[in-house]
Amino acid sequence: MRKSPFIRFLGGSTLAVGLIVAAPTGAQAEAFPEGTEPLAQALERDLGVASGQADDLLTAEADARSVQKAAEEAAGAAFAGAVFDTETRELTVSVADSSAVEAVEATGAEARVVESSQDDLEAVMADLDAEAEDGVSDKVTGWYVDVESNSVVVEAVDGAEGLAEDLVAEAGVDSSRVTVEEGADQPETFAAIVGGDAYYPGNSRCSIGFSVSGGFVTAGHCGSTGTSVRGSAGESGRVAGSIFPGRDMGWVRASSGWTPSPYVNNYRGGRVTVRGSQEASVGASVCRSGSTTGWHCGTIQAKNQTVNYPQGTVRGLTRTTACAEPGDSGGSWMSGNQAQGVTSGGSGNCSWGGTTFFQPVNPILNQWGLSLTTR
Repeated sequence: MRKSPFIRFLGGSTLAVGLIVAAPTGAQAEAFPEGTEPLAQALERDLGVASGQADDLLTAEADARSVQKAAEEAAGAAFAGAVFDTETRELTVSVADSSAVEAVEATGAEARVVESSQDDLEAVMADLDAEAEDGVSDKVTGWYVDVESNSVVVEAVDGAEGLAEDLVAEAGVDSSRVTVEEGADQPETFAAIVGGDAYYPGNSRCSIGFSVSGGFVTAGHCGSTGTSVRGSAGESGRVAGSIFPGRDMGWVRASSGWTPSPYVNNYRGGRVTVRGSQEASVGASVCRSGSTTGWHCGTIQAKNQTVNYPQGTVRGLTRTTACAEPGDSGGSWMSGNQAQGVTSGGSGNCSWGGTTFFQPVNPILNQWGLSLTTR
C-alpha cells in the first residue's frame, strides 16, 4: 500500500492540512451566505483589489466565463486561448486566423491575432508529455501553454537550460513554439497535512477538497485506492479511486459519520458556498483553502501544465500565483462560488510567495462519474 509522502519543506518542518466541510447551521450558516465578505478581504489582501471593489470583480469574472465560452465557439479551430485582466475587467481572446476576429468581438471579447492556435500548442504539450514518459531530469520542472506569449513554456532550475532544450529537441517539436525559462523553483507535493476537518489515510493526514455524492474529492497523492481513512471525529471511509503520478486526483467514499455539504472553510469563522464548477479564465482570481496557511488568493497563470515532481510527472494541472505550503495538499480552490480544483503542489511559501498548482475538479468528477455537492 502506498503511503502519502511526507514532504520536508524549508527548514525540514513537516506540516499538514485539512478542510472543514460539515454543513453549518443557524446563525453560522447565515454569517457568510455566499462567502463574499471573507472572499473580498482575501482579494483585497492578496491581489490589491480596492476596498469595496471585490463584488464588481467577481461579477465581471462570472460574465467573462460566459463570454469566453461563446468566443471559443465563435473562433472554432482558430481559438488560441483567453486571458482576463483583473484591472481592466476585459477578456482578450487570441485567434490564429484574422478572419475569426469579427466573430469573436461580436461576443463581447477583445480579439488579438497570434501565430499558433490552442490545438497547435496542445500538440506540442502532447509531444513533450510523450517524451517524458521515458523519463526526464527533475531539473526540468514542467511545461505549460502560456496564452499571453502564445508559446509552450518549458521551465528548468538554474543551470539546467540545456536539459530543457534537450527535451524539446528529443520530442521533435517546433522550437519556434517553445520558450525555455531558467530559474524555476523545484515543485513538491504538499503532503503530510493536518488541520481543520482532517482525514487520515493510513498513517498520513490529508484534507478534504469538495463534497461529492457519497464522499469527497482530494489529491491523488494522499493515498492509493483501497486505503482506509478516518476523520477527526471517528468518521470512516475508503479511497475509492486514486491516480498519481500522471494526474493528481482521488476520491474517498464515505461510510459512517460523514455527510456531504456544499461548503468550503474560509478560515475566518465562516464558509463559502459552492454553486457549481464552471472553469475560470486564465488571468482570473482564484482562492484556496488550506489549514496550514488558511485562505489565500492569486490569479490563474496557465492551464494544462505538466509538472515534473520528484515522485513523477503530472499532467493537466493549473498554474497559479496563490501561495501555499506543505500541509495545504488536497484543499479546495474557488473562483467566486465556482469550484476549480484541489491543491497538488508547488514551490515557495506564504512569506515570500511562489507558484502553486491545482488539479482541476471537473476531470476528477468525470473520471469517476461523480456529482459535485452544490447549493
